[in-house]
Amino acid sequence: MTRHPQSIPPEVADEVATVVADVRRLPRLGAFDLVIHGAASSSATYGLDDGDPREMARTIVDGTLAVLDAAASSSARVLFLSSGAVYGPLRAPVAETATGGPDPMDPRSAYAEAKRLAETMFAAATESGDVEAVVARLFAFIGPRIPLDAHFAAGNFLRDALAGRPVEVHGDGQPRRSYLYAGDLPEWCWALLARGRPGAAYNVGSPEAVTIAELARRVAAAGGVGVHIARSPCPDDVPWYVPDTARARIELGLEPRTDLDSSIRRTLAWLADSRVR
Repeated sequence: MTRHPQSIPPEVADEVATVVADVRRLPRLGAFDLVIHGAASSSATYGLDDGDPREMARTIVDGTLAVLDAAASSSARVLFLSSGAVYGPLRAPVAETATGGPDPMDPRSAYAEAKRLAETMFAAATESGDVEAVVARLFAFIGPRIPLDAHFAAGNFLRDALAGRPVEVHGDGQPRRSYLYAGDLPEWCWALLARGRPGAAYNVGSPEAVTIAELARRVAAAGGVGVHIARSPCPDDVPWYVPDTARARIELGLEPRTDLDSSIRRTLAWLADSRVR
């Protein structure tokens, strides 16, 4: 089911039956064995269209209610694609047992707070026996089809390298992130859907931390361009967005298969080839 069927890769379009719909108002589609719920506008520009905090929250919460109704009618197994944003501001790698959260009085927390509520809704539905839901808390990714003009540093850096200009870092480059290759992500999602514990949440991402400045340098090296960092380093109170993935590793045997430099090279090659075509 999709609002944008044109986004389905042509090489698999013949194998996918699509229904164009709004997740908040699902048509009746019959019985389901497995459901993956990932409807949200995470790449939307804050305050505009789907990026309006009220609209974003409605999409996630009302969409989750609709998905739960559809899945419960078949007692389906569900994988909910949540976000590492549910933990709020971080200063170190985070495990699933963390109890912090975003500021509920900050409108920019609408996405994270709605994801938190949706997780609780799936947990309650699992406890009641309506569905078997597993939560995937997704962190940051790099790979084909990454948005190049959204609020994702990796996509912006790749855009600069593809254009043959220096990779631009607007801040001081000190925040820590980690990036799982998008080609590795399906293995993690299928494993969680098939073997994850119902009612449990799993961090999904790479545990290898890298500064934004280091990411910029690696992208620049792969693209044969330079780097410009706008501000001098200010190491105090550096934000992190890095998962502790021990639960996925121990329970499901999941590890990143593709290292960061290979991920960057593969993504650049795919983006360059798609432009030629």
